[in-house]
This record gives sequence, C-alpha cells and structure tokens, in this order.
Amino acid sequence: MTNVPKHPPERIPEHSLEHIGERFDEYDAARKRRDPIYDGVFFVGVFTTHIYCRPVCPARMPLTKNVQFFETAPAAEAAGLRPCLRCRPETAPFSPAWEGSKSTVNRALKLIKEGALDEGSVVQLADRLGIGSRHLTRLFQKHFGASPLQAAQTYRIQRAKRLLNDTELSMTEIAFASGFGSLRRFNAVFSELYGRPPSSIRR
Repeated sequence: MTNVPKHPPERIPEHSLEHIGERFDEYDAARKRRDPIYDGVFFVGVFTTHIYCRPVCPARMPLTKNVQFFETAPAAEAAGLRPCLRCRPETAPFSPAWEGSKSTVNRALKLIKEGALDEGSVVQLADRLGIGSRHLTRLFQKHFGASPLQAAQTYRIQRAKRLLNDTELSMTEIAFASGFGSLRRFNAVFSELYGRPPSSIRR
C-alpha cells in the first residue's frame, strides 16, 4: 500500500512544469482520495470539460489521462480553464505558492488585492515596488505561471463570485465593488470565464 503523508510536504519554491511533473502521481492520488489536506495546495485542470477544480471537488472523478495540475488559480485560468461551479475554487485556501516566496512578490500581491491594478497599470505597480515592469512580470510568470493582470482579474472574479453568493447587491454594485471599471466589462469577463452571465449563477 502506498504511504499517504499526514501533511503535504514542503513546496519547492520555484513554480515549474518540472515541479508539477515530479508530483503528478502524488497529486493524482490526493485528488482521487479527495484529500482535504491538499485543498489549496493544487488545482485540478480537466481539459475534456475545460474546467479546473479543487482536489476535494464532489463532481464525477475524471480519468488521470485527462487531468493536469496547477499550483495557482491564475495559472489554470491562463491555460484556458473555467472555475468549477460546484467546488468553487475561489473559496479554496490560498497556497504558499500563490502567496509567493519573495518579499517583492508578496508586496505586489498585497497591492493587487487592495486594487492596485483596478485603476492603475502594471508599470505604476512596478514603480511602487521599485522594480521594472518587465521584471515584475517575469517574477509572476516564474512563481505563478500567470501575469500580474491575470492575477488581478482572478481576484476581481473571486470577489464578484463571493458577492454573488453572499449578498443581495445589484450586478452594477458587484461589478464596481469587485474592481471592474464597468458593468459591461464585468459581464464580459465573467461570461468568458464561466460561459454564462453572472446573473445566471446567483443563488
């Protein structure tokens, strides 16, 4: 019998395909167990459905040959996958890889969470951090497999999804509260990601 770790092992700080490859069997076994220990440690991309899920998702178990693993939600979305509507990956605990291993990246994420890219640009964000915008983008690609703008969009959608589920705010109020510049932009991004308008999934 395969030994099952009681706690997920320490992460390799570099986000890389080689890293994912080394852990494919471990992650595959964890998602087959729907192991809550790994919730937030990785996401499961299913390319037959074009959806990504948490490893604890109650949906029908996909075949191993049809899955790929991602350590961040932005990386899964950058690969063209939509969040699952059943397990709601936007509610998963943030993984250490998402939080970042360098102080510059941590500061960038904190500023993005606070809305730095809702009204400002990547160049302005990089200026606040004292680095060049190209270097900042390289750091994000290295650690998350996604750009700062993709990370910002993921945060906006996650905020919007929580507001849709947990409040009675109007679509316009949700759009602006989530950081979108207009209701039209909110509807377009949400529909592109989920394949349906935001009003259709409101509980």
